[in-house]
Amino acid sequence: MASVTDTGSEVREPDHAASPPSMPGTAARATARRRVRGVPSPLTLRILAVNVLALLLLVGALLYLGRYQDRLVQAELDALETEARIFASALGEGAVQRAADEPELGQESYELSPELGRQMIRRLALATETHTRLYGPDGRLLSDSRVLTGSPGKIEIQELPLPPSGDPASRAVNEFYARFIDVVPSRENLPLYREPPGHAAESAAPPPNVERALAGENSATVWRLASPVARSNLLLTVAVPVQRYKEVLGAVLLSRSGTVIDEAIRSVRTDILRVFAVALLVTVLMSLYLAGTIARPIRKLAQAADRLRTGHGRHTEIPDFTRRGDEIGELSGVLRDMTAALWARMDAIERFAADVAHEIKNPLTSLRSAVETVSRIQDPARRDKLMAIIADDVQRLDRLISDISNASRLDAELSRAALEPVDIGAMLRTLADIHRTTAEDDEEDGDGAEAAPQVVIEPPRGGSLTVKGLEGRLTQVFQNLIANALSFSPPGGQVRLTARRTPDGAVEVTVSDDGPGIPEGKEEAIFERFYTERPAGEKFGTHSGLGLSISKQIVEAHGGTIRAGNRLGAGGETVGAVFTVRLPRP
Repeated sequence: MASVTDTGSEVREPDHAASPPSMPGTAARATARRRVRGVPSPLTLRILAVNVLALLLLVGALLYLGRYQDRLVQAELDALETEARIFASALGEGAVQRAADEPELGQESYELSPELGRQMIRRLALATETHTRLYGPDGRLLSDSRVLTGSPGKIEIQELPLPPSGDPASRAVNEFYARFIDVVPSRENLPLYREPPGHAAESAAPPPNVERALAGENSATVWRLASPVARSNLLLTVAVPVQRYKEVLGAVLLSRSGTVIDEAIRSVRTDILRVFAVALLVTVLMSLYLAGTIARPIRKLAQAADRLRTGHGRHTEIPDFTRRGDEIGELSGVLRDMTAALWARMDAIERFAADVAHEIKNPLTSLRSAVETVSRIQDPARRDKLMAIIADDVQRLDRLISDISNASRLDAELSRAALEPVDIGAMLRTLADIHRTTAEDDEEDGDGAEAAPQVVIEPPRGGSLTVKGLEGRLTQVFQNLIANALSFSPPGGQVRLTARRTPDGAVEVTVSDDGPGIPEGKEEAIFERFYTERPAGEKFGTHSGLGLSISKQIVEAHGGTIRAGNRLGAGGETVGAVFTVRLPRP
């Protein structure tokens, strides 16, 4: 049977660094808030906010329609200017009479007839529904399509605002929309137009458009009304000179409300808002679906983890979402593996505690019995024998406690330490040299003692034998295996060390001896904690049974494997044991 002596293992003081205290009250309150039904999770609200905000920015940009409004205004101005030119041409032909003053020799002079101008303005304006005014060369208003003259006097026509219609809600929406289109796009930079009240228009100074028209230029202006009429606060005006043979006889001014423009913009915006409503509904539904596929599984995982933390036993399991094939499925798989690893670690700790209690109880029982007996023994020889037993039990307890401390600290050290390149070939040569030197010293000090087993190392094969690992812990593994093989080898036997680089890049090391080998069926059991079966004649209690268990733990922490077997002779008989350590490529 094979066991191990923990040669070269170091004992350190336990790490007293305390972990930060948990806050179960805060975590429980946070979990309780997340469990409230009907309340959207913060993740759901964030997903909704991000998706809806992007849609709102897009719709806001579409609703601006500044360039679209400019094109509509320019189209209306072009149409209004065309009408004004037609009006001016008609007035220049049909509303002109000879001037009353005597012309110069060989020249004829013309002037606009106010009466003919009024009649023609009235007929032309009826066909276009455009506010038309005719000004004389001095800027005096001659005719207005909204002023009717007759024997009783003058009748002035004024366009009144539309009466309020619909319920208060629709009126509030219309008022908000009227304010909105005044801001988006902004109309504050447009010049303000104020209509002179009543007959004051006849004596008022002509608008700037008319002054430029009287100078022989066409003039177009877009105004902002102080008190909007109909549904628009825009006013478009175009002034064109009335000419007769290139002589400017007056100016005609056409004004038209921007109702058509606002209605076109309103129509486009209505269509955009309809599309926005559908897109918003789809976005909200898709966001809720997306949030459900993300937030709901995460909440289930969090609740399951919380039940694991606060519950008792192993009735709660982490939900399995690995079939999703995404990051949440990966998180679910990792949490399930982590939970399984934690339960396995807890089981190992429980078994380790039970094994430690059992192993410590045996020497303590022997020690107690010896202490109780020694006080009643009067024979000095028997008393010395009991004192020797007490000393052996104390030494055994000290060795057990040291090995247990080393084993319990091993996991933490392996998880914290950084791996470095380690030359396995050089390490084996050093260990063989140390044993050879020690054996030579023992032979010089001995007197007729039997020859000790030799450690023989074969030349490494396969090139460099460098791996990534912790040099001190890997040295401990091979020290344990060599010491274990030496303890089972007969006098004059050999412990052979071989190392090679395998075709897949791993490093494989074998430690073989000439001992009795491993009992059949015990190839795995020898790596269990506190399992020991020593050669016949060896003093009981000199080994703790943790050496091979620690070696396996170190090798597996490096991603490698360790296995045990027997060497067979030519006739199939067992001629020794062999341990094979395989470490992955760096």
